[in-house]
Amino acid sequence: MQLLEAIRRRRTTNGPFLPDPVSQEHQRLLLEVAGRAPSQLNSQPWRFVVVESRRTIEAVAEISGSSMTTAMSNGTFFERYKPYFRFSKAEMAERRSGMLFDRLPAPLRPFTSQAFTRRGQKVMNGLRVPQTLGAENRRLVASSPLLLGVMLDRAEYRPGELSSFYSLFSMGAAMENLWLTTGTIGMGIQFVSFPMEVPGQWDRIVDLLRVPDDLELMAVYRLGYLPEEQRRPAIDWTSDERRLPSQYVFRETCADAQQGWDDLPPVEVE
Repeated sequence: MQLLEAIRRRRTTNGPFLPDPVSQEHQRLLLEVAGRAPSQLNSQPWRFVVVESRRTIEAVAEISGSSMTTAMSNGTFFERYKPYFRFSKAEMAERRSGMLFDRLPAPLRPFTSQAFTRRGQKVMNGLRVPQTLGAENRRLVASSPLLLGVMLDRAEYRPGELSSFYSLFSMGAAMENLWLTTGTIGMGIQFVSFPMEVPGQWDRIVDLLRVPDDLELMAVYRLGYLPEEQRRPAIDWTSDERRLPSQYVFRETCADAQQGWDDLPPVEVE
C-alpha cells in the first residue's frame, strides 16, 4: 500500500479484534517504524511496553470499563466533549469536524439530540446505559490480543520546558508511523482513553505496568487483527468528514484564507 493510500485509509477501531495473537514479526515491525520517527537532536524520548499477558489486559479492561461507567454517569465526559458532538448528517457536513452519533441504544434514539443534555443524562442513568457501555468497553479491551503502553523519558519530558514540547511532538510522530503501519498489515488500533477521564484511575495502570519513576506513561492502545466485518458498539460514531483547506489553511499571512483548493479532486500519486 502506498503511503498516500495508507494516510487516507487511517481509522480508529471501535469494534472487536480477532482473538489471534499479534505475530512477533508484526510487533517488531510496529516498534521499528515508531522508532524511525523524527526527534529533537535524535533524542528518541519514547519508550514502549508491549503487553500480551491476559491477566494484565483483563485488569486494564476492568479499569477502563469502570472509568467509562463513572465518566458517563456523572456527566463529565459529555460536558467536556459536547462541542464535538454532531447529531445529523447536515450538521456534520456543515461543520466537517467532530463525531456524528448515528448509532445509539434504542431507548435513546427518539431524542438523539438531547441524549447529552442534563435531561438526557438522567434518562441514560435511569436506563443504566453507562453501566451497559462500561461493561461493553471492558469486554472490548479484555478481548484485545495486545496492549501497547507509550511512555516518555522524564529527562526529556519536563512540563513547562521546551524539551517537553519536543518530546510530545516526537511521540506523536512515532505513534502516527505505527498507526499508519497497522492499516497495511490488516490490524486496527484504538486509544484506551477512559482511565484518563477519572481521577486516580490512570495511576492504577501506572502501578499495574510497573512504570519506573524516570518514565511518564502517556497513553495505552489496544491492537489486534481486524475481522472481515466490523461489529459496531452500542454507542458509536463516524468521523469521516474533514475540514476543507479554506477552513484551516492561510495564504501568506493569517489574515487570508487559502482559496481555490476546496473543489479540486484528490491528488493521485503513481
